[in-house]
Amino acid sequence: MLLAVLLVAARCGPCNALGLGAMKQRHNVYVVELSPDVLGEAKFMRANPSYQTGKPCVYVGMTGRDPDLRFDQHMAGIKGNRFVLKYGQRLMYEVFEPLNPMPYGDAQYMEVDLGIRLREQGWGVWQA
Repeated sequence: MLLAVLLVAARCGPCNALGLGAMKQRHNVYVVELSPDVLGEAKFMRANPSYQTGKPCVYVGMTGRDPDLRFDQHMAGIKGNRFVLKYGQRLMYEVFEPLNPMPYGDAQYMEVDLGIRLREQGWGVWQA
């Protein structure tokens, strides 16, 4: 169900709605699974008041690079997010792979939209 909703949203982004779907599709959204230990971070919990116990905790981002390379950069502390550096476990391909690639504007939109949709399902979500 989640994937079906996300696939529709990804292909109906603002660029496609404006008839700009022929733009270069070289940007990606990605989702990093975070250790449940991130729930001990007050800042993370304040951003997720509707978190449901047992649901995944994730970081949602976008990049013009390959998601694997971007994840490696995060883990090496290169332009990284502190929650990913400290709690990052793996890329959740099953969530984001069907959405990619896309034009820059769609990726900007989808990064925010994906975070909102995951939060609505009770996930703990962090976005930079």
